[in-house]
Amino acid sequence: MSLPPPPAPIGFSCPVPLSHRTEITVGHGGGGRLTQELIDRVFRPAFANPALEAQHDGASLCLPNGSRLAFTTDAHVVSPLFFPGGNIGTLAVNGTVNDLAMCGARPLWLSAGFILEEGFPIAELQRIVAAMQTAAAVAEVGIVTGDTKVVERGKGDGVYITTSGVGVIETPLAVAPGSIRPGDAIILSGDLGRHGMAIMATRAGLEFESAIESDCAPLAAPVQALLDAGLEIHCLRDLTRGGLATSLVELAESAKVAIAIDAARVPVSELVQGACEILGLDPLYVANEGRFVCLLPAAQAGRALDILRRTAPGGAPVLIGTVSAGPAGQVTQRSIIGSERIIDRLSGEQLPRIC
Repeated sequence: MSLPPPPAPIGFSCPVPLSHRTEITVGHGGGGRLTQELIDRVFRPAFANPALEAQHDGASLCLPNGSRLAFTTDAHVVSPLFFPGGNIGTLAVNGTVNDLAMCGARPLWLSAGFILEEGFPIAELQRIVAAMQTAAAVAEVGIVTGDTKVVERGKGDGVYITTSGVGVIETPLAVAPGSIRPGDAIILSGDLGRHGMAIMATRAGLEFESAIESDCAPLAAPVQALLDAGLEIHCLRDLTRGGLATSLVELAESAKVAIAIDAARVPVSELVQGACEILGLDPLYVANEGRFVCLLPAAQAGRALDILRRTAPGGAPVLIGTVSAGPAGQVTQRSIIGSERIIDRLSGEQLPRIC
């Protein structure tokens, strides 16, 4: 008698992806290989322009008077809407503020678009809006315009929020993947995986001695402190969908360099590590909403670490790796026992609806 197949892991519904799909799958929103294929196949050919080709967290735009602005947009479909450490409102504000900061910009203004489902409780909407106001005040930005639409009951999953942001780039540096150079040091601002595991633990009903809270936080202040110190920042990237691993692959491919990191140096809390082991996940690929990597000349890494210890959320920053000339686009990780493995993008959606 044949045995039935084992049950699927909790929270995983996306099938193994295949190239050149004819329909959108959940995996296309995961920030991994399918997302990049969708961008390369559909969006980049249609919208091709120099700002888009920078492949950064936002666009750097030059005004006629010579000043520069950063512009970005983001959509938020997280489930559940409320999670330990925040809700969809704090996520919407901080996510857009952080994308502007990664461009080396000082965030100034945000817009907010709300897609509301018929029947959604107004009291919950008020909680979300209040959280957005608080997050905006902490980040010192104004929510200056927006829009609201309502869809029929059962067609909107409560609320979706889209935010766009504008910031001013005051540094003469081009903080972007194209500025990465061989010999750069790679600094991680704090420990990994808290946001993704806070969401997944809530969904799966996992209980630990202490709750895992999302790391959702604004990153403009530590970035500004690095720039104010006169450091030669080459690139910044916040570690959202796809986590640290996918972000490093994106940077290596965009800059046509090789990246090597040391697993022993990458900080992961015991709670997050335990949750990852229960769910069969690799912390390197788990989403964060208050962590970033900074790439700059190795000679300046010590000063950068000192500044981030004082200003960045998430505990002690760590020097985790270096950049070399090649093989172009390759990212490797040295394990605790000294072996090496190649790190690739996620092939599908590891954690659906995480942001």
